Amino acid sequence: QVQLVESGGGLVQAGGSLRLSCAASGSIFAINGMGWYRQAPGKQRELVAIMTSGAASYEDSVKGRFTISRDNAKNTVFLQMHSLKPEDTAVYYCNADGQYYRDSRRYPFLAWGRGTQVTVSS
Repeated sequence: QVQLVESGGGLVQAGGSLRLSCAASGSIFAINGMGWYRQAPGKQRELVAIMTSGAASYEDSVKGRFTISRDNAKNTVFLQMHSLKPEDTAVYYCNADGQYYRDSRRYPFLAWGRGTQVTVSS
């Protein structure tokens, strides 16, 4: 099917920046939306940013600090994070939906990456 692999997480001080990447691979026919979610300890997974048909939307707390972008030719999505805060600490998951092909037929997919840890120290 389709696999997503994230990279770019790490430890950064408050006010710093990180750039996350997520590459999709497999028998991809088309990708509709690609986005980023995060889950902090003891909290539910929440949407951070998503890009569909060239339009981006963001969770309120990251607006003006995070930017999502896509390289459609490489089936890759990025999340540039600036002015990081300790409350941004979480595991960040990549998400994508679209269609994959198998045996000359197309099927829908919804895929998740395994996550990458982002830790912001105060």
